[in-house]
Amino acid sequence: MAEAFAWHTRIDAAEAGQALAAALAQGIAGDRPALMFHSLDALAARIDLLSTSFPPGTLHALAIKANPVVGVLRFAVARGMGLEAASWEEVALAQAAGCPPERILFDSPAKTRDELAMALAAGVTVNADHFDELARIAALLDGAPQPTSLIGLRVNPQTGLGSIGMLSVSGGYSKFGVPLGEQRAAIVSAFRRYPWLRGLHVHTGSQGVGMAQMVRAAEQIFALRQEIHRDLGERRIVSVDIGGGLPWPYRADTTAPTPAAYAAALGRAVPEAFAEGVRLATEFGRVLQAGSGFAASRVEYLKTDAGRRTAVVHFGADLFLRKVYRPEDWHHHISVLAPDGRPKLAPGEPHVIAGPLCFGGDILAEAAVVPRVEAGDWIVLHDAGGYTLGLWSRHCNRGLPRVLGYRADPWRFQVLLAGEGPEDVVRFWGG
Repeated sequence: MAEAFAWHTRIDAAEAGQALAAALAQGIAGDRPALMFHSLDALAARIDLLSTSFPPGTLHALAIKANPVVGVLRFAVARGMGLEAASWEEVALAQAAGCPPERILFDSPAKTRDELAMALAAGVTVNADHFDELARIAALLDGAPQPTSLIGLRVNPQTGLGSIGMLSVSGGYSKFGVPLGEQRAAIVSAFRRYPWLRGLHVHTGSQGVGMAQMVRAAEQIFALRQEIHRDLGERRIVSVDIGGGLPWPYRADTTAPTPAAYAAALGRAVPEAFAEGVRLATEFGRVLQAGSGFAASRVEYLKTDAGRRTAVVHFGADLFLRKVYRPEDWHHHISVLAPDGRPKLAPGEPHVIAGPLCFGGDILAEAAVVPRVEAGDWIVLHDAGGYTLGLWSRHCNRGLPRVLGYRADPWRFQVLLAGEGPEDVVRFWGG
């Protein structure tokens, strides 16, 4: 099987139906009307492909925000991955998943003094966002010997925006990092001032940023590294974190580069990225997680008002926040399964797929052309393994769905997240 095909292979309706049917038959689904499934086989295959695409010694840190379920994180860590944390709470998730501190990347633009102190004490990698944060770190170290933590500085390469502005972070202005164009001399000076500063960090954005733009950012950061080394007279920068950002092809008529293609392009444009003496780090999330999972909801009601067939399901903007609020940017293929999990294959007709939340815009699809849906069927949204649960909304206070990890042939399941009941939601709000 070709690498490009294997990487972007989706969980189709047949596999989703078999997984659902097996979970129902084994009783592990309980009586939950909404379920999340994560294929551990698919995730393992992608982790292995990623690892073989880059040189040995590359640190691949899975972005926790893409899917913060600890069982998923623990699985990735056991296969050699690190974890990228965008908050101190995500550092705690990484620790709960058993990730060694040197494989945790702490990337927040709002780190407090206490969080920085705890990160330095724990020995996690710290990517400082700006010069003020470097000054805080210096005050915390206060002349102490070289810290255990590897400390880097995030730089905005200013390579431009991608097709989804909200997820692009390398324009002329960005709330992240030190702008390279205006502050190049000051960046070099910072490395001269702080002998413990040994890393560089760059990230261009996510979903909508092209591979060529990501490669240009890497070229700029490695050129900056060379300039800093010339100024210092030593090769001090031992780690370069090139971030994540590879897109996932949610629509069947689109294509996206694989990590192998990206690594090959990097090797051609920036051969020093693969040279000895530097630890390359990545922070992929979506490209590993999205295609590894799907969401399934029982159809609670089928309404036929105003000449339209409306399937009312048990998730909407709470789980698919971006899909509901920005449908022009986000797409998830929809399948229909019979109550026993068999894919429905009849000719398609338009349906509204309506979420359960209390506002008129909670619509997953205005006119999904799918086989005729009836109450008791299951609606599946594909490519849901990343940036769904991690964006969970408490609006209307529905409980988190149960999350099942599965392996096929034979079908085996583990409960990665039990899901929430009313008592859990009451506890969340202090009751």
